[in-house]
Amino acid sequence: MPPRKLAKAPAMPARIRPRVGAFFDMDKTIICENSGSLYMKYRYQRGEINGWELIAGLGAYLKYKVGILDIEAWTKDMMIQFKGQSERAMAREANVWFREMVEETIYPEALELIHDHQERGHVVAIVSGSTRFVVQPLAKRLGVRHFLYTRLEVEGGNFTGRVIEPICFEEGKIYWLQQFIDDQNIDLAKSYFYTDSITDLPLMDLVGHPIAANPDPLLYRTAVKRRWPVRFFRSPAAPVSETQLAS
Repeated sequence: MPPRKLAKAPAMPARIRPRVGAFFDMDKTIICENSGSLYMKYRYQRGEINGWELIAGLGAYLKYKVGILDIEAWTKDMMIQFKGQSERAMAREANVWFREMVEETIYPEALELIHDHQERGHVVAIVSGSTRFVVQPLAKRLGVRHFLYTRLEVEGGNFTGRVIEPICFEEGKIYWLQQFIDDQNIDLAKSYFYTDSITDLPLMDLVGHPIAANPDPLLYRTAVKRRWPVRFFRSPAAPVSETQLAS
């Protein structure tokens, strides 16, 4: 009788190699405008808000730029107006708004950087304080699979008017990013983060490659002092073409 062959011991799983992340803020980093202001203008043009509401919204953005806006309280107050509205209808409207007002504001250099990171096998993600209805159309257009955003509570397909905390801003960005990097096995020490805003300084301190893109004055001074790379993108002269998006 031939000798019995011993069963091979199961192979030990290979250690999973950490991945490199490339994280992009959205407003003034990927697009040359503030998405919140664009959406307020869109709603004004459609007659959904009046002139005073438009001015108040633009005023809130100016307060944000000078660092005196309580962004968490403002976000909660803004979301109450959508209570009872359909999530599906909001998604449809956001797609129309993106095509009409946002698509033409994409920085060509930001698009090139995203493609470069993708070709290098990096995990590219948009990290924004805006809601999914603002970020998702842009991510889809750019071919970016991952995006982190401020989440709105939905019950039965309709908004409750409440925000799921924390909002994706300052320390809240780190909260949502930490869950993402754990899930994607990302090594922050080898990762990149692009932003224009000093409010993202806590996140820039976490990555090995922080890049100031179109920085505000405070971030510019900080980047120069710490010898971080600084990039200034040219304003888009025309909508990003299909060829650019596919390249």
